[in-house]
Amino acid sequence: MQTRPPLPASFRPKFRRLNMALLKRARFSWGVPLPCSLDPRRFFSYGTKILYQNTEASRSEFFPPLRKAMLPPNSFQGKVAFITGGGTGLGKGMTTVLSSLGAQCVIASRNIDVLKATAEEISSQTGNKVHAIQCDVRDPGMVQNTVSELIKVAGHPDVVINNAAANFISPTERLSPNAWKTITDIVLNGTAFVTLEIGKQLIKAQKRAAFLAITTIYAETGTGFVVPSASAKAGIEAMCKSLASEWGIYGMRFNVIQPGTIKTKGAFSRLDPTGAFEKKVIDNIPCGRLGTPEEMANLAAFLCSDYASWINGAVIRFDGGEAALISGQQNHLRAVTKEQWDTIEGLIRKTKGS
Repeated sequence: MQTRPPLPASFRPKFRRLNMALLKRARFSWGVPLPCSLDPRRFFSYGTKILYQNTEASRSEFFPPLRKAMLPPNSFQGKVAFITGGGTGLGKGMTTVLSSLGAQCVIASRNIDVLKATAEEISSQTGNKVHAIQCDVRDPGMVQNTVSELIKVAGHPDVVINNAAANFISPTERLSPNAWKTITDIVLNGTAFVTLEIGKQLIKAQKRAAFLAITTIYAETGTGFVVPSASAKAGIEAMCKSLASEWGIYGMRFNVIQPGTIKTKGAFSRLDPTGAFEKKVIDNIPCGRLGTPEEMANLAAFLCSDYASWINGAVIRFDGGEAALISGQQNHLRAVTKEQWDTIEGLIRKTKGS
C-alpha cells in the first residue's frame, strides 16, 4: 500500500493565526461535521502535482466577445420588429442586429431627436428602413396612438421588445413617492401598457408574435439601493411568465433576458457616475469582463426568431456568471491563497471523527 509522502517544509503551516471561520468552513461541508467513517485524507489527490493557475492572468482572455450577427442573413426578412427604448444603449444594439437580419424596425422612446438620429444611422448601415415614433410608455393614450401608427407604417409586429427602462442608485429611505412612481411607471406599467395594447391588436388580427422583456439579474433576488427597479422588474417577469401560458393559444411567446452588467453610456451615467464601481463589478464576474451590447443583441435576436419557436416563458440569465458567484455561500473562498490552501488541507488531513 502506497504511503502518503510527508508535506515539504515549504508546505507546512505558516499561519499561526489562520482565520478560525475559514478553518471551520474547511472542516465542515455546509455546516455538517465529517462523518467518523470518512477519512479526510481521501479527499485529496495522491501522487499528483496539483496545478495552480496564475490568478493574476486576465480571465477575460478566455471569454472574448464576438460582435458579429449570429443568425443567418435574412433571418427576419419580411418581419416587423417594435423596440421600446430603441434609440440608445441596448435598444439601439438590438435594433441594429434585427435590421441587419432583414427586419423592418420601429423604435420608440420619449426623445424624438435621438430616435430619428438612431433610425437614420442604422438605416444607412443596414439598408433597411427604421421608423421612429415618439412615445412615453407611461401614458396609456400615447401608447395606444403609437401602436396605431406602428401598424399603419409597418404592419402588425412579429417581434416586440420591451426595453424602455429607468433607474438610479439611492438609499431607499431617501426616495420620495414621486421617485418610486417614476421608475415603476416606466418599467412596469409602461411594459404592461405596450404589451396589452399590442397583444389585443394581434388577437384581433389573428397574428402571432414573439415578445421579449429586458429585466435584470436582481429581479429574481432583489437588491438594495435600486428597490423601485427591482420591484418593477420582478413584476415584468411575473407578467411574462403568466402571459406565456395564457396567450400561447393566440400564437404569442413571452421570454425574458436578465442582463448582468453591460456597459452602455446611459446606464453607467446613472449607476456609476464616478466610475468607481466598475472594477469592483468586474471582480464579481467569473468571465472577467463586462458584457457588450452586440452579445446581448444576438441573444435577443435568437429568442425572437423562428429558431426559438419552442422557447416560451423562459427567463435567461446573461451575466458572465455574476449572479452565481455573488449568491454562492462559499464563493468568498476565492480569496484564499495557494499557501493558505496548503495549510487548510494539512489540517483537514489530520481531522479524525466528528
